[in-house]
Amino acid sequence: MRTPLVAGNWKMHGDQARLVDLSREIVTANVSTADVLVCPPFVYLAAISEAIQGSSIHLGAQDVADQQQDGAFTGEVSAAMVADLGCDFALVGHSERRALYGDTNQRVATKFLAAQAAGLCPVLCVGETLEQRQQGATDSVVGEQLDAVLAAAGIAAFANAVVAYEPVWAIGTGQTATPEQAQEVHANIRARIAEQDATIAAQLRILYGGSVKGANARDLFSRQDIDGGLVGGASLKADEFIQICEAAG
Repeated sequence: MRTPLVAGNWKMHGDQARLVDLSREIVTANVSTADVLVCPPFVYLAAISEAIQGSSIHLGAQDVADQQQDGAFTGEVSAAMVADLGCDFALVGHSERRALYGDTNQRVATKFLAAQAAGLCPVLCVGETLEQRQQGATDSVVGEQLDAVLAAAGIAAFANAVVAYEPVWAIGTGQTATPEQAQEVHANIRARIAEQDATIAAQLRILYGGSVKGANARDLFSRQDIDGGLVGGASLKADEFIQICEAAG
């Protein structure tokens, strides 16, 4: 039985006071039906870590550097540094990092390895653009993104990892993949992992990300291979995020 996971990606939103208040509201809700993860901006990790201390809420970073060692990498933040601040998860390969900052499949694989080397559980984000979906390339695009990490890390690494399917065309657009569309891709991801290890595939949590809201969460999460959500804008509204978390139970 896979325990559902709902992750709030706060992106570059909010200020310290607002995000601390949001964290405390989530803690007070005491959702027990799913694992809950919040991913604030780097500069607020310490404050949010303190706000959720003693609760079951997990802390995650939105990204990590691809370097595993200290060095002259101005502006970068290593996986070891965010682990030192209390993180136990880290997003890698988010579509915005791929599209806006040039993270290639190979660089994402290196970040995945760096996260695991620091003791973090990587949340590997994969997904296709609208053009790629219209061309019928969803499975090949997602497969290439997965295969790059499998080649670098090996199948055993996925025993301590999460995959998040986020169709780029549904992120922040108000469009959402239908539960049937999402389930189809999730099932294909699990099948691809199962080709190398059926046990790991059966245990792997695969999240859906793309305009998840309280209104559609329960229908999405009811599907066999959808194990929770990677939530963007809705995670900045305490009531709605809590509703999404409860829908995952």
